[in-house]
Amino acid sequence: QVQLVESGGGLVQPGGSLRLSCAASGSIFSINAMGWYRQAPGKQRELVAAIIKGGSTNYADSVKGRFTISRDNAKNTMYLQMNSLKPEDTAVYYCNAHITRLSLIEYDYWGQGTQVTVSS
Repeated sequence: QVQLVESGGGLVQPGGSLRLSCAASGSIFSINAMGWYRQAPGKQRELVAAIIKGGSTNYADSVKGRFTISRDNAKNTMYLQMNSLKPEDTAVYYCNAHITRLSLIEYDYWGQGTQVTVSS
């Protein structure tokens, strides 16, 4: 079994910051690409940021310059530092990871989601 557990969401005022974490655990051989997605009410889930094992990243245009994705391969953990938050960043944020299990088969995993609310 493999689990992704997110933490760090909450309520923050516009202009504030939050840091999300996503920890993977279980029968993991390696973690390949990882990413953060978000889904606002009435909208489709969208990619926020992604990072591959080597560290290359890409971001949605709406968060470039404000959000930073990173990962600690030794801890099987990914982070999303969110600065200068705006009300339109309000959404449930989901962690995603492409994980090769000990069986050497790659699977796609999702976390349970963490709510981020930006409001005064």
